Amino acid sequence: MGQVPAATRTLRVLKFLATQPDPVPLDRIARAVGLPRSTAYHLLNAMIEEGFVVHLEEERRFGLGVAAFEVGTGFARQEPLQRITRRALVALVDRVGQSAHLAVPYGRDVLYVLEERAPGRPPLVTDVGVRLPAHLTASGRAILAALPASQVRALFPDREAFVQRHGNGPGSLSALRTMLADTRQRGYATERDEVTPGFASVAVAVLDHNDLPVAGVAVTYATDAGVEVDRVVEQLLVTTAALSRRLRGAR
Repeated sequence: MGQVPAATRTLRVLKFLATQPDPVPLDRIARAVGLPRSTAYHLLNAMIEEGFVVHLEEERRFGLGVAAFEVGTGFARQEPLQRITRRALVALVDRVGQSAHLAVPYGRDVLYVLEERAPGRPPLVTDVGVRLPAHLTASGRAILAALPASQVRALFPDREAFVQRHGNGPGSLSALRTMLADTRQRGYATERDEVTPGFASVAVAVLDHNDLPVAGVAVTYATDAGVEVDRVVEQLLVTTAALSRRLRGAR
């Protein structure tokens, strides 16, 4: 045990939960980190208050909360990711003739950190620094589709987590799961009229060395622009595959 036992115990619990495919019961957590059951219980309650752990009461299990998710993906919001993405985004826009942006996960939202506007295209709501609900955006859906099911459930524990903008989009965990399953089967995410009426987006996730999503790259276009979506998706897949390789340190 380190010189700060409480901090060491907290980190051990977080590391253990991060390795589990699903939320786990209290007794299993206590055994895994070598703590008395009562100590583990009080520690978990403190972590719940800070948002690092979520308690699924009906199942009597504990999983990672939104705060842990934000810490785990925090590096994606830093300059290195933006630096390696900027040129790729410019090249993508040149090839498809539509505006593109990079968004990173931020709890149940996505945060837009880069935008490359195509010449003559109108400004979008997805400007740099804007946060939008992940389940309503193509970028967010691409990211969510690449997450473990347990993490999606922790992010969206009840119907109150499903905010709306224009009355569209999933309103429950079951509806979201169906949408994410379709996204995984297609290989890319879509959104139409759910962020801004008259506009649609397609997006693909950028994955790290653990195959976990650190960002989503999306192309947005007017729904009446006659865009050849298959061609845009093809270019998106090429771009995100290259970015994923760079994040993993491969050439």
